Amino acid sequence: MLKTRFTELMGIEHPIVQGGMQWVARAELAAGVSNGGGLGIMTALTQPTPDDLVKEIERCRGMTDKPFGVNLTILPSLRPIPHKDYAQAIIDSGVKIVETAGNNPGEFIGMFKEAGCKVIHKCTAIRHALTAQRLGVDVISIDGFECAGHVGEDDITNQLLVPLAVDALDICVIASGGFGEGRQLASALALGAEGINMGTRFMATKEAPIHDAVKQRLVDAGERDSVLIMRALRNTSRVFRNDVSEEVARIEKAKGMEFKIDDVAELVAGARGKNVYQTGDVQEGLWSAGMVAGVIHDVPTCKELIERIVADAEAVIRGRLQTLVA
Repeated sequence: MLKTRFTELMGIEHPIVQGGMQWVARAELAAGVSNGGGLGIMTALTQPTPDDLVKEIERCRGMTDKPFGVNLTILPSLRPIPHKDYAQAIIDSGVKIVETAGNNPGEFIGMFKEAGCKVIHKCTAIRHALTAQRLGVDVISIDGFECAGHVGEDDITNQLLVPLAVDALDICVIASGGFGEGRQLASALALGAEGINMGTRFMATKEAPIHDAVKQRLVDAGERDSVLIMRALRNTSRVFRNDVSEEVARIEKAKGMEFKIDDVAELVAGARGKNVYQTGDVQEGLWSAGMVAGVIHDVPTCKELIERIVADAEAVIRGRLQTLVA
Protein backbone atom coordinates (compact mmCIF):
# COMPACT_ATOMS: atom_id res chain seq x y z
CA MET A 1 0.00 0.00 0.00
CA LEU A 2 1.21 3.53 -0.83
CA LYS A 3 0.34 5.92 1.98
CA THR A 4 0.72 9.67 1.33
CA ARG A 5 -0.51 12.95 2.72
CA PHE A 6 -3.16 12.91 0.02
CA THR A 7 -4.56 9.48 0.87
CA GLU A 8 -4.72 10.50 4.53
CA LEU A 9 -6.40 13.83 3.79
CA MET A 10 -9.05 12.32 1.52
CA GLY A 11 -9.61 9.10 3.45
CA ILE A 12 -8.84 6.86 0.45
CA GLU A 13 -6.74 3.74 0.02
CA HIS A 14 -4.64 4.56 -3.05
CA PRO A 15 -3.10 7.87 -4.27
CA ILE A 16 -5.00 7.88 -7.56
CA VAL A 17 -7.65 10.42 -8.59
CA GLN A 18 -10.00 10.16 -11.56
CA GLY A 19 -10.16 13.32 -13.66
CA GLY A 20 -13.40 15.28 -13.93
CA MET A 21 -14.07 14.78 -17.64
CA GLN A 22 -16.98 16.46 -19.41
CA TRP A 23 -19.66 13.94 -20.55
CA VAL A 24 -17.60 11.06 -19.11
CA ALA A 25 -17.25 11.63 -15.35
CA ARG A 26 -20.67 10.42 -14.29
CA ALA A 27 -21.86 8.45 -11.28
CA GLU A 28 -20.89 4.97 -12.49
CA LEU A 29 -17.30 5.93 -13.28
CA ALA A 30 -16.77 7.93 -10.07
CA ALA A 31 -18.23 5.09 -8.01
CA GLY A 32 -16.08 2.52 -9.82
CA VAL A 33 -12.91 4.46 -9.04
CA SER A 34 -13.87 5.07 -5.41
CA ASN A 35 -14.83 1.42 -4.91
CA GLY A 36 -11.41 0.54 -6.33
CA GLY A 37 -9.73 2.55 -3.59
CA GLY A 38 -9.06 5.75 -5.53
CA LEU A 39 -10.93 9.05 -5.53
CA GLY A 40 -13.74 9.20 -8.08
CA ILE A 41 -14.78 12.61 -9.38
CA MET A 42 -18.08 13.49 -11.04
CA THR A 43 -18.34 16.51 -13.35
CA ALA A 44 -20.97 19.06 -12.38
CA LEU A 45 -21.41 20.61 -15.82
CA THR A 46 -22.03 17.24 -17.47
CA GLN A 47 -25.47 17.52 -15.87
CA PRO A 48 -27.92 19.84 -17.71
CA THR A 49 -29.06 21.67 -14.55
CA PRO A 50 -28.07 21.95 -10.88
CA ASP A 51 -31.13 19.85 -9.99
CA ASP A 52 -29.89 17.11 -12.30
CA LEU A 53 -26.54 17.28 -10.54
CA VAL A 54 -28.22 16.69 -7.19
CA LYS A 55 -29.89 13.57 -8.62
CA GLU A 56 -26.59 12.33 -10.08
CA ILE A 57 -24.84 12.77 -6.73
CA GLU A 58 -27.55 10.67 -5.09
CA ARG A 59 -27.15 8.07 -7.83
CA CYS A 60 -23.42 7.89 -7.06
CA ARG A 61 -24.14 7.48 -3.35
CA GLY A 62 -26.28 4.50 -4.24
CA MET A 63 -23.25 2.86 -5.88
CA THR A 64 -20.50 3.54 -3.32
CA ASP A 65 -20.04 4.29 0.36
CA LYS A 66 -16.47 5.48 -0.27
CA PRO A 67 -15.37 9.15 -0.61
CA PHE A 68 -15.99 10.79 -3.98
CA GLY A 69 -15.89 14.37 -5.22
CA VAL A 70 -17.45 16.71 -7.76
CA ASN A 71 -15.59 18.85 -10.30
CA LEU A 72 -16.68 22.42 -11.07
CA THR A 73 -14.85 23.91 -14.06
CA ILE A 74 -15.08 27.66 -14.64
CA LEU A 75 -14.26 28.52 -18.26
CA PRO A 76 -15.62 30.83 -20.96
CA SER A 77 -18.54 29.27 -22.82
CA LEU A 78 -20.78 30.05 -25.77
CA ARG A 79 -23.79 30.05 -23.43
CA PRO A 80 -24.11 31.43 -19.88
CA ILE A 81 -23.57 28.81 -17.17
CA PRO A 82 -24.95 29.31 -13.62
CA HIS A 83 -21.74 28.23 -11.89
CA LYS A 84 -22.87 29.55 -8.52
CA ASP A 85 -26.06 27.47 -8.67
CA TYR A 86 -24.04 24.37 -9.45
CA ALA A 87 -21.71 25.17 -6.54
CA GLN A 88 -24.69 25.52 -4.21
CA ALA A 89 -26.09 22.21 -5.45
CA ILE A 90 -22.79 20.51 -4.55
CA ILE A 91 -22.90 22.03 -1.07
CA ASP A 92 -26.58 21.26 -0.50
CA SER A 93 -25.96 17.63 -1.50
CA GLY A 94 -23.42 17.27 1.30
CA VAL A 95 -20.44 16.55 -0.95
CA LYS A 96 -17.25 17.16 1.04
CA ILE A 97 -14.61 16.92 -1.70
CA VAL A 98 -14.62 19.39 -4.59
CA GLU A 99 -12.27 19.86 -7.53
CA THR A 100 -12.19 23.30 -9.11
CA ALA A 101 -10.53 24.10 -12.43
CA GLY A 102 -10.34 26.76 -15.11
CA ASN A 103 -10.52 30.46 -14.34
CA ASN A 104 -9.86 31.99 -10.90
CA PRO A 105 -12.18 30.06 -8.56
CA GLY A 106 -11.88 32.51 -5.64
CA GLU A 107 -15.58 33.11 -4.92
CA PHE A 108 -16.35 29.40 -5.16
CA ILE A 109 -13.46 28.32 -2.95
CA GLY A 110 -14.89 30.57 -0.23
CA MET A 111 -18.30 28.93 -0.57
CA PHE A 112 -16.87 25.42 -0.44
CA LYS A 113 -14.53 26.04 2.49
CA GLU A 114 -17.32 27.66 4.50
CA ALA A 115 -19.35 24.48 3.91
CA GLY A 116 -16.51 22.32 5.25
CA CYS A 117 -15.36 20.93 1.89
CA LYS A 118 -11.84 19.85 1.03
CA VAL A 119 -10.89 21.64 -2.19
CA ILE A 120 -8.56 20.37 -4.91
CA HIS A 121 -7.69 23.00 -7.51
CA LYS A 122 -6.40 21.87 -10.89
CA CYS A 123 -4.17 24.32 -12.75
CA THR A 124 -1.37 24.39 -15.32
CA ALA A 125 1.02 27.00 -13.90
CA ILE A 126 2.91 27.58 -10.66
CA ARG A 127 1.69 31.18 -10.44
CA HIS A 128 -1.92 29.99 -10.54
CA ALA A 129 -1.17 27.31 -7.94
CA LEU A 130 0.26 29.94 -5.58
CA THR A 131 -2.87 32.05 -5.99
CA ALA A 132 -5.08 29.05 -5.22
CA GLN A 133 -3.00 28.25 -2.15
CA ARG A 134 -3.50 31.81 -0.88
CA LEU A 135 -7.24 31.40 -1.48
CA GLY A 136 -7.27 28.43 0.87
CA VAL A 137 -7.40 25.26 -1.25
CA ASP A 138 -6.20 22.03 0.33
CA VAL A 139 -4.57 20.37 -2.68
CA ILE A 140 -3.13 21.45 -6.01
CA SER A 141 -3.51 19.14 -9.00
CA ILE A 142 -0.78 20.41 -11.29
CA ASP A 143 -1.58 19.69 -14.92
CA GLY A 144 1.32 19.15 -17.30
CA PHE A 145 1.47 19.76 -21.05
CA GLU A 146 0.82 16.06 -21.71
CA CYS A 147 -2.74 16.31 -20.42
CA ALA A 148 -6.04 16.12 -22.29
CA GLY A 149 -8.24 19.21 -22.48
CA HIS A 150 -6.96 22.61 -21.43
CA VAL A 151 -3.16 22.46 -21.29
CA GLY A 152 -2.49 26.12 -20.49
CA GLU A 153 -0.15 28.29 -22.52
CA ASP A 154 3.27 27.56 -21.02
CA ASP A 155 3.96 24.09 -22.50
CA ILE A 156 5.68 22.79 -19.35
CA THR A 157 5.76 19.02 -18.95
CA ASN A 158 5.30 17.22 -15.63
CA GLN A 159 8.96 16.30 -15.40
CA LEU A 160 9.64 19.95 -14.52
CA LEU A 161 6.23 21.23 -13.43
CA VAL A 162 5.73 18.74 -10.59
CA PRO A 163 9.01 19.39 -8.69
CA LEU A 164 8.60 23.13 -9.20
CA ALA A 165 5.11 22.95 -7.69
CA VAL A 166 6.30 20.83 -4.78
CA ASP A 167 9.09 23.32 -4.04
CA ALA A 168 6.85 26.38 -4.34
CA LEU A 169 3.84 25.19 -2.33
CA ASP A 170 3.22 24.24 1.28
CA ILE A 171 0.09 22.23 0.53
CA CYS A 172 -0.30 18.78 -0.99
CA VAL A 173 0.46 18.38 -4.72
CA ILE A 174 -0.82 15.68 -7.06
CA ALA A 175 0.48 15.26 -10.60
CA SER A 176 -1.93 15.32 -13.54
CA GLY A 177 -1.48 14.71 -17.25
CA GLY A 178 0.04 11.72 -19.04
CA PHE A 179 -0.34 9.17 -16.24
CA GLY A 180 -1.60 5.64 -16.80
CA GLU A 181 0.96 3.14 -15.45
CA GLY A 182 2.58 2.11 -12.19
CA ARG A 183 6.07 3.23 -13.15
CA GLN A 184 4.60 6.68 -13.87
CA LEU A 185 3.03 6.76 -10.41
CA ALA A 186 6.42 5.85 -8.95
CA SER A 187 8.03 8.67 -10.93
CA ALA A 188 5.46 11.19 -9.71
CA LEU A 189 6.08 10.16 -6.10
CA ALA A 190 9.83 10.43 -6.71
CA LEU A 191 9.32 14.01 -7.94
CA GLY A 192 7.54 14.87 -4.69
CA ALA A 193 3.89 14.50 -5.65
CA GLU A 194 1.49 12.84 -3.20
CA GLY A 195 -0.48 11.06 -5.93
CA ILE A 196 -1.61 11.21 -9.54
CA ASN A 197 -4.71 12.28 -11.43
CA MET A 198 -5.76 10.21 -14.45
CA GLY A 199 -8.43 11.19 -16.96
CA THR A 200 -7.92 9.59 -20.36
CA ARG A 201 -6.74 6.30 -18.81
CA PHE A 202 -10.03 5.94 -16.91
CA MET A 203 -11.96 6.43 -20.16
CA ALA A 204 -10.71 3.00 -21.20
CA THR A 205 -12.31 1.11 -18.30
CA LYS A 206 -15.37 -1.09 -18.06
CA GLU A 207 -17.26 1.46 -15.94
CA ALA A 208 -16.66 4.48 -18.19
CA PRO A 209 -20.14 5.41 -19.55
CA ILE A 210 -18.98 5.82 -23.14
CA HIS A 211 -19.27 3.69 -26.28
CA ASP A 212 -16.97 0.67 -26.53
CA ALA A 213 -15.73 1.92 -29.91
CA VAL A 214 -14.22 4.99 -28.21
CA LYS A 215 -12.48 2.80 -25.66
CA GLN A 216 -11.09 0.58 -28.41
CA ARG A 217 -9.85 3.63 -30.32
CA LEU A 218 -7.86 4.65 -27.24
CA VAL A 219 -6.39 1.15 -27.01
CA ASP A 220 -5.36 1.33 -30.67
CA ALA A 221 -4.00 4.89 -30.43
CA GLY A 222 -0.46 6.08 -29.86
CA GLU A 223 1.15 9.03 -28.11
CA ARG A 224 0.92 11.12 -31.31
CA ASP A 225 -2.84 10.74 -31.72
CA SER A 226 -3.78 14.08 -30.19
CA VAL A 227 -3.73 17.61 -31.57
CA LEU A 228 -3.64 21.09 -30.02
CA ILE A 229 -6.34 23.55 -31.07
CA MET A 230 -7.43 27.07 -30.05
CA ARG A 231 -3.84 28.20 -29.48
CA ALA A 232 -4.50 31.45 -31.37
CA LEU A 233 -7.22 32.29 -28.82
CA ARG A 234 -4.94 31.48 -25.86
CA ASN A 235 -7.39 28.77 -24.90
CA THR A 236 -5.27 25.84 -26.03
CA SER A 237 -6.89 22.42 -25.79
CA ARG A 238 -5.59 18.93 -26.49
CA VAL A 239 -8.13 16.74 -28.27
CA PHE A 240 -8.05 13.41 -30.05
CA ARG A 241 -6.77 13.49 -33.62
CA ASN A 242 -9.66 12.93 -36.03
CA ASP A 243 -11.22 14.55 -39.10
CA VAL A 244 -12.86 17.33 -37.09
CA SER A 245 -9.86 18.29 -34.96
CA GLU A 246 -7.55 18.31 -37.97
CA GLU A 247 -9.99 20.55 -39.85
CA VAL A 248 -10.14 22.95 -36.89
CA ALA A 249 -6.33 23.01 -36.76
CA ARG A 250 -6.16 23.64 -40.52
CA ILE A 251 -8.59 26.58 -40.34
CA GLU A 252 -6.77 28.03 -37.34
CA LYS A 253 -3.42 27.87 -39.15
CA ALA A 254 -4.85 29.40 -42.33
CA LYS A 255 -6.51 32.29 -40.47
CA GLY A 256 -3.50 33.07 -38.33
CA MET A 257 -3.97 36.14 -36.14
CA GLU A 258 -7.42 36.70 -37.65
CA PHE A 259 -8.74 33.38 -36.31
CA LYS A 260 -11.96 33.65 -34.27
CA ILE A 261 -14.13 31.08 -32.54
CA ASP A 262 -16.92 31.82 -35.03
CA ASP A 263 -14.71 30.35 -37.77
CA VAL A 264 -15.08 26.88 -36.24
CA ALA A 265 -18.18 27.19 -34.03
CA GLU A 266 -20.07 24.45 -35.84
CA LEU A 267 -17.09 22.09 -35.70
CA VAL A 268 -16.35 22.56 -32.00
CA ALA A 269 -19.97 22.37 -30.76
CA GLY A 270 -20.14 20.43 -27.51
CA ALA A 271 -23.12 18.40 -28.69
CA ARG A 272 -20.98 16.81 -31.40
CA GLY A 273 -18.40 15.74 -28.84
CA LYS A 274 -21.12 14.30 -26.63
CA ASN A 275 -22.39 12.30 -29.61
CA VAL A 276 -18.97 10.67 -30.02
CA TYR A 277 -19.29 9.06 -26.61
CA GLN A 278 -22.89 8.00 -27.20
CA THR A 279 -22.66 6.66 -30.77
CA GLY A 280 -19.05 5.48 -30.95
CA ASP A 281 -18.44 7.48 -34.13
CA VAL A 282 -14.98 8.79 -33.24
CA GLN A 283 -15.02 11.14 -36.25
CA GLU A 284 -18.27 12.91 -35.26
CA GLY A 285 -16.82 15.77 -33.20
CA LEU A 286 -14.10 16.92 -30.84
CA TRP A 287 -13.29 14.70 -27.86
CA SER A 288 -10.52 15.14 -25.34
CA ALA A 289 -7.71 12.64 -24.97
CA GLY A 290 -4.12 13.00 -23.80
CA MET A 291 -0.75 11.66 -24.87
CA VAL A 292 -1.22 8.83 -22.37
CA ALA A 293 -3.12 6.95 -25.08
CA GLY A 294 0.30 5.59 -26.02
CA VAL A 295 0.36 3.42 -22.86
CA ILE A 296 -3.29 2.29 -22.93
CA HIS A 297 -3.44 -1.34 -24.03
CA ASP A 298 -6.59 -2.78 -22.45
CA VAL A 299 -10.00 -2.02 -20.93
CA PRO A 300 -9.99 -3.31 -17.33
CA THR A 301 -12.35 -2.49 -14.48
CA CYS A 302 -11.40 0.56 -12.43
CA LYS A 303 -10.47 -1.68 -9.50
CA GLU A 304 -8.25 -3.89 -11.67
CA LEU A 305 -6.53 -0.84 -13.16
CA ILE A 306 -5.91 0.88 -9.82
CA GLU A 307 -4.61 -2.26 -8.14
CA ARG A 308 -2.30 -2.99 -11.09
CA ILE A 309 -0.89 0.54 -11.10
CA VAL A 310 -0.25 0.51 -7.35
CA ALA A 311 1.34 -2.97 -7.45
CA ASP A 312 3.58 -1.97 -10.36
CA ALA A 313 4.60 1.26 -8.60
CA GLU A 314 5.47 -0.66 -5.45
CA ALA A 315 7.53 -3.10 -7.50
CA VAL A 316 9.50 -0.24 -9.05
CA ILE A 317 10.09 1.42 -5.66
CA ARG A 318 11.01 -1.76 -3.76
CA GLY A 319 12.71 -3.51 -6.64
CA ARG A 320 14.47 -1.70 -9.42
CA LEU A 321 15.13 1.58 -7.57
CA GLN A 322 16.53 -0.17 -4.50
CA THR A 323 18.89 -2.25 -6.58
CA LEU A 324 20.39 0.93 -8.06
CA VAL A 325 21.53 2.21 -4.65
CA ALA A 326 25.14 1.14 -4.07
